[in-house]
Amino acid sequence: MSATLVAKDLSGGHGHRVLFEGLDLTVAPGDVVGVVGANGAGKSTLLSLLAGVSDPMAGSVSCAPRDAFVGLLPQEHERVPGETVAAYVARRTGAAAATAAMESAAASLGSGEAGVDDAYAVAFDRWMASGAPDLEDRIAPVLDDLGLDVGPDAMMTSLSGGQAARVALAALLLSRFDVVLLDEPTNDLDLDGLARLEAFVQGLRGGVVLVSHDREFLARCVTRIVELDLAQHQVTVHDGGYDAFLQERAVARRHAREAYEQYASTRADLDARARTQREWSSQGVRNAMRKNPDNDKIRRKAATESSEKQAQKVRQMESRIARLEEVEEPRKEWVLQFDIAAAPRSSTVVATLNEARVRLGDFELGPVSAQVEAGDRIGITGPNGAGKTTLLRLLLGDASPDAGSASLGASVAVGVIDQTRTILDDALSLGDAFEAVVPQLTQSEARTLLAKFGLKADQVASEVGRLSPGERTRAAMALLQARGVNLLVLDEPTNHLDLPAIEQLEQALASYDGALLLVSHDRRLLENVRLDQRWEVDGGRVVVRHV
Repeated sequence: MSATLVAKDLSGGHGHRVLFEGLDLTVAPGDVVGVVGANGAGKSTLLSLLAGVSDPMAGSVSCAPRDAFVGLLPQEHERVPGETVAAYVARRTGAAAATAAMESAAASLGSGEAGVDDAYAVAFDRWMASGAPDLEDRIAPVLDDLGLDVGPDAMMTSLSGGQAARVALAALLLSRFDVVLLDEPTNDLDLDGLARLEAFVQGLRGGVVLVSHDREFLARCVTRIVELDLAQHQVTVHDGGYDAFLQERAVARRHAREAYEQYASTRADLDARARTQREWSSQGVRNAMRKNPDNDKIRRKAATESSEKQAQKVRQMESRIARLEEVEEPRKEWVLQFDIAAAPRSSTVVATLNEARVRLGDFELGPVSAQVEAGDRIGITGPNGAGKTTLLRLLLGDASPDAGSASLGASVAVGVIDQTRTILDDALSLGDAFEAVVPQLTQSEARTLLAKFGLKADQVASEVGRLSPGERTRAAMALLQARGVNLLVLDEPTNHLDLPAIEQLEQALASYDGALLLVSHDRRLLENVRLDQRWEVDGGRVVVRHV
């Protein structure tokens, strides 16, 4: 079905806090709208409003036709205990809800109640539109096409992060939504998964609204950008693709800063001139009184006229200041200031693998012979399940080889951001867990450092396990700044980071001179970060290439 989603004067937020307001947006068939903004700006809130899951603070959301099938696929790949892959796909595609509604309506047939037949007809049409009738037959071929070695009956809780991401992609490919709302669909996808996702989005006839921090994905897919600027409290719709938006935003910010600086300079000059004229006027009156103690009427009249002329000039200057069109100073948004603390230099050889093999069930990594030297900057790429994380565990000594050898050099200070962000104890509050890992910091110093990474009192008091993935990532980055490292290991570091934080990470890596192991599917990150080696991992084999 061809459908159009319309938001008019839309405002969203939490409690009494308004995150954005006044958004007018039309999503027509074929539109791909990207939503960007810092974490906490309201991107997921906007998708929830467009899906009708939550109510706006003001404004309205409507769809034409009214029975259009709008689907929201949230950021987290929820793994419900006891839920199979097939049940997960049915839930994500809306088929499960449509089936339940159709069965409920069918059970009411024959009751004689008014409107039952119409309700069943509507529910049946929705059930058909969701693709539920043949969903079970379509699941297995799509899973197989995506290279998943799990079937529809596998439990979601047994899957790795990469496998769960592939199943979420399968749900998207199997969906029959008229308008698709995607929240961070690129997280945990490898390069092949990203290519499939891009092809799917580009081939959709219906409208798409998506939130993503994958810059290359945005550049390849979106036709418009909605920017939620929390610092300026503005929401802006930019026509054109992502790269055009970046250029347009840079020009607009430069013009806004120039306009304010010109206004501030003009205002300061007029204020100074008005102040000088007021001083001259006052000084002239005092001088006239001091020099003319007698009651000479002519001199007194001349002094009065001179004073009035000065006062008139002051009034004219104040009038010019009042007529000056005020330009507000552009507010600076919060920016993550991130530096990687350096440790004393390690041994020349940081880590070595010699014919190392590891067996995990039916999977085997190796034999791998490789060496990491001080200052090496290595990018590690490969499909999900190829053995990248296992390779890291071998290099760091967290796993022992079943054959061959693995060794870590002397004086190696390791800093890690792992893929699952499990560095801190989930059961402790963030403040307590952080202080336990960096005992050299006082409580005040630890809290101050966390605040610099946007983690305020509420997050510090919350259990680590209850934090969002983005908050856990920023906590891991704070640890890197608190502890000196000479071997930095980053496993998918851009997952759940917003665009400003990703740019800060790139800047920090540019100035870091220790050894670096970077596992990522973020194509622009791999392009922007200086690397001297690429390790390509596939099917348990590692190929080393010098850049």
